[in-house]
Amino acid sequence: MSESVVPPRLHLRASGCSLLIEFPAERLPMIRHWGADLGTLDAAAAEDVCRATTRLGSWSGELDAGPTSVLPEPWTGWMGRPGLIGSRDGRDWSPAFTVDSVTVDGRPLSGYAETGAARVSIGAVDSAARLRLILTVEMLGSGLVRMRARLVNEGDRFDLQELTLYLPVPHQASELLDFAGRWGMERLAQRREFGVGTHLRENRRGRSGLDSAYVLHATEPGSDFGRGESWAVHVAWSGNHRHVAEHDSTGIRLLGGGELLLPGEIGLDTGDEYGTPWVYAAYGDGLDRVAHRFHDFLRARPHHVGPERPVTLNLWEAVYFDHDPARLVELARLAAEVGVERLVLDDGWFGARRNSRAGLGDWAVAEDVWPDGLHPLVDAVREHGMQFGLWVEPEMVNLDSDLARNHPEWIMAARERLPVEQRHQHVLNLSIPECYEAILTQLNAILDAYPIDCLKWDHNRDHVEAGIRPRGGAPGEHEQTLAVYRLLAELKRAHPGLEIESCAAGGGRIDLGILEFTDRVWVSDVSDPLERQRMLRWTGQLLPPELMGSHIASPRSHTTGRTHDLSFRAATALFGHFGVEWDLGAATEEERAELARWIALYKTHRRLLTTGRVWRGPDPCAGVWTHGVVAEDGSQALYEIASLAWIEQAAPPHARLTGLDPDRHYLVRPLYVDTPPAGLRPPAWWRDEGVRIPGAALTRIGLQVPVTHPEQSVLVHVTAL
Repeated sequence: MSESVVPPRLHLRASGCSLLIEFPAERLPMIRHWGADLGTLDAAAAEDVCRATTRLGSWSGELDAGPTSVLPEPWTGWMGRPGLIGSRDGRDWSPAFTVDSVTVDGRPLSGYAETGAARVSIGAVDSAARLRLILTVEMLGSGLVRMRARLVNEGDRFDLQELTLYLPVPHQASELLDFAGRWGMERLAQRREFGVGTHLRENRRGRSGLDSAYVLHATEPGSDFGRGESWAVHVAWSGNHRHVAEHDSTGIRLLGGGELLLPGEIGLDTGDEYGTPWVYAAYGDGLDRVAHRFHDFLRARPHHVGPERPVTLNLWEAVYFDHDPARLVELARLAAEVGVERLVLDDGWFGARRNSRAGLGDWAVAEDVWPDGLHPLVDAVREHGMQFGLWVEPEMVNLDSDLARNHPEWIMAARERLPVEQRHQHVLNLSIPECYEAILTQLNAILDAYPIDCLKWDHNRDHVEAGIRPRGGAPGEHEQTLAVYRLLAELKRAHPGLEIESCAAGGGRIDLGILEFTDRVWVSDVSDPLERQRMLRWTGQLLPPELMGSHIASPRSHTTGRTHDLSFRAATALFGHFGVEWDLGAATEEERAELARWIALYKTHRRLLTTGRVWRGPDPCAGVWTHGVVAEDGSQALYEIASLAWIEQAAPPHARLTGLDPDRHYLVRPLYVDTPPAGLRPPAWWRDEGVRIPGAALTRIGLQVPVTHPEQSVLVHVTAL
């Protein structure tokens, strides 16, 4: 390309973010800037920015490759991981795409343009390799960027191995933050240096995964919730996937992601095409502002849940598999008495499901347990003015089931021998039309027979050797994920208003792909509030509170064995989709009365909690965490100061209340039910009637942390004057 020819450029701006894209001749588009808003740019200023970010010169013996595109290509001199990996029996493995069309919201781009949130569509072709590429890059109103690609094969069969999209991050993004975990310990944050090489997080579990990278960040050193530039990517896909951070020896740093394809999974014949999932990218000064991009996007969706999230009681830890209709009807009465608005009957209502070894796949009410069907319980729930929900696990099957005995070929496997068993179950192959139709028919029959408001949709095992047996065990993860999406969408179309919760042994399937079809997630099977403090804090890096199932559990945790006061359990659960996971029949009358007051407190502040802006930290000291939700108009806020451990200092530190307007004055008062937290030594500001404090003092100095026993919480309500 002649240096005198200025390539077309596009500057997208929204909510304090900029995305500057350059479209050079004979190259795929390059992101020249992704991050903080650059302000209004004309063509000359945009050219100056591109000139300033162009890498000139190289050390002796090194390639002078220059910037990479959103799909890095080896032919350009890029020596890192290619964006597209595939071939025709070893040929056409290094395509060189040339852009032949660029449109912005459907209008052709020529020269330079600047706009707000918009969708950019880029067509590109490699005539020699007989491949066509359609890229979509979109800036949303929240400042969130998302990308996806579609590869069309115009020649002989092409075997695709990988199609991953990337965005560049600057040199100051020298640390990485992502997540690990296991059952009961989801969202364990981990940090490391963004060193030279590839940081690759691959997930082959057939679901997002309890150990998922979740959201992969590149940050400035020492970044936290309130400060430090941070760039992050998330793959919106509920099957096998990868997140990648790439740092080559020239200093180029990239973040990317896409679907992880198994060997031979995507073979494109002439005219076939493959589309990637959306890869979402968020920028912010501090991790909170990164999270706000995701929250604002989710809340702007037309199908997003409303603010009046119903208080939910799930019956699993109350009865497990022991279904006694009379006892469950009594539990429904007690639930209504304390203010519950939705009751969910968990596992054990169907087929031969008296334990975890049988029944999955036979989605019909167990007549030996429920001789009158579910009607006695459903009718009681309705008569008490509550909604009714039901647990299902349609993607799985027990070998001890009529479905497995009649159709063993519907079980996913790579060979005749079945895969390693997990939780006494196997994966059903929903990509087989007959299997899909059988499950859909059973679920529709249940939804038609009873007025069911929500399904708790579980997914309790990893996919091991998930092959399509009628095809000789060929890998079927891609088709399985799409089939699950279709099934969810079809059920919701047939039953308007139906809500679906994504559960996968707890928080094993939380991603923006499944949330196109579901209405909340179960954060974890562990409701111990000490563990939930971490889980809610970090799950909130992607999701706002109203999408995170957050329940008050039994006084003694069924999973960890810890015992906690109701005040700590309830204060922790407030900051999510609030509910209960407790045998109310075993609770004392006094405990139920206190629970009713906590539920009433939640209802009072529900709209604030489900629509407000989330702010986390700064934490006053080790073992004390602060977080809150501030109304969009700044009129009120609710904060929690959680003492997770004994405070080391003799004099308690101050907790700053972020998100408030420093130019306003506020009435600040403690918020509690019945009695203050155990071991409380109240500071000077602790007055039931409240105290007036300037916003600047609250945000810059803060409130002295009340001294309490460990594993206690203090709630602070703030109202603008």
